[in-house]
Amino acid sequence: MLRLKPALLALTLVAFPALAGPAPYFPPPNAWEHRKPSDLGLSNDAIEKAVAWAKEQDSGWDFAKQPEIFGRPIGPLPASRANTNGVILKDGYIIAEWGDTAAVDPTYSVAKSYLSTLLGLTLDRGMIHSITEPVADSVHDGGYDTPHNKPITWQFHATQTSEWQGEMFAKTDSFLGAEEYGNGAMKPRAISEPGTYFEYNDVRINRFSLSLLRLWKRPLPDVLKAEIMDPIGASGTWKWIPYNNATVQVQNASGETVPMPSVSGGTRWGGGLWISTLDHARFGYLILRQGEWNGKQLISRSWIEQATHPHPDVAGARTDYGYLWWLNTKDSWPAAPKSSFAAIGAGNNTIWIDPEHDLVVVWRWHKPDAQAEFYKRILAASPPSK
Repeated sequence: MLRLKPALLALTLVAFPALAGPAPYFPPPNAWEHRKPSDLGLSNDAIEKAVAWAKEQDSGWDFAKQPEIFGRPIGPLPASRANTNGVILKDGYIIAEWGDTAAVDPTYSVAKSYLSTLLGLTLDRGMIHSITEPVADSVHDGGYDTPHNKPITWQFHATQTSEWQGEMFAKTDSFLGAEEYGNGAMKPRAISEPGTYFEYNDVRINRFSLSLLRLWKRPLPDVLKAEIMDPIGASGTWKWIPYNNATVQVQNASGETVPMPSVSGGTRWGGGLWISTLDHARFGYLILRQGEWNGKQLISRSWIEQATHPHPDVAGARTDYGYLWWLNTKDSWPAAPKSSFAAIGAGNNTIWIDPEHDLVVVWRWHKPDAQAEFYKRILAASPPSK
C-alpha cells in the first residue's frame, strides 16, 4: 500500500498535499506529459497489471436498454459508445492510459459534481450570500412559492435533501410509473420537510440547475467553459446537451427575456454532459489541486473542502455524500483513504480523487462493483514502507 511519512500524513488531515513541496505540474492545452510509474515511486509491473485487469471490466452498457432502465427519454442518446477506457494521474502526470480516452460519451451523474462546482463559483462571486440561504430569496420563477418549497436552501439541493415538489420538463419529483421512470420508478411515500430526507432524485437536481441558470443569466455550459474548462486547457469537444423540451425563458444580463437551455444533472432521460476521459482528468486534477490551476485560483479552496466533506449540520444528509460528490467515509473503497472521493455516474463512469496520494483516476464504462478492487491494485503499486 502507498504510505506517507508521519509528518506529511499529519498535514493531509487539514490540507491537500499540493500545498507543500515543489510547484505542481499542470498540463498545457493539447498536451500531457506521460511518465513511467517508477519515475514517481510506483511499480511499473503492478500498474500494468492493474490496467490489464481494468480492461476486462467493461460494463456492457447499452443505450438501447435505457428506456427500460430509466424510462421515457426526453433528450438525445448516442447510438454507440467507446469501450471501457481510462487514465491514471500521479502528481499530475499520466502514468497509465488505455482505450479511447478522447471519445466524447455521456457521463451521466458525474455531471452533478460539475453542477457542484458551478454552485461554488456562484458563492465565490457573491451571487448568493450563503449556501444556507433559501433559494426563494434570489429565484422568483414560481418554483419555490409553495409553503413546502419555500424553505429549501442551496445546501439542501447540494446534499440531495431538498424534497422539492413539482414538475420539471414533463418529469415529476415523485418518480411514479414505469413508463416514465423505468426500473428507477419509486413507490409512493410521504414527503418529508426539506433538509431531513436524502433521495437521489434527478428532477430535483434539474430544478437546482435551473435555479443556477436564473442567477447566472446565461447558459451553464457557457459559464463552465469560460470559468473552468477553457482555463484548465480542456478540449473543445465536450458538450452539455439539454433535453428536447428544456428551453426556458430567462432574463439575461441586459434585462431582456430570452430563450435559454437548462441543462440536466445526468443522462437518465437523455442529453446531459458528453465529455472525454482526458477532459474529465483535467477537471479532476483541478479539484485535486483545490481549485488552483497553474497559479490561478479558479474556484476557492474553501469550496472544494466543503464540497468533499460530509455535512452533519443537515439532518437528512448522508455521511458518505458531500455537495454532489461521493465520499469514502463508509469505506466504499476499503483500501483507499477515507479522504478520497469521487464523481460517479451510471454506465459506469467515475472520477476518483485521492488527495493523500496525489492520484486522480478517470475510468469509463466499468462494472459497478469493480472500483474498490481497481483502487486497491493501484494503491498497492507502491513498495511497502521499510
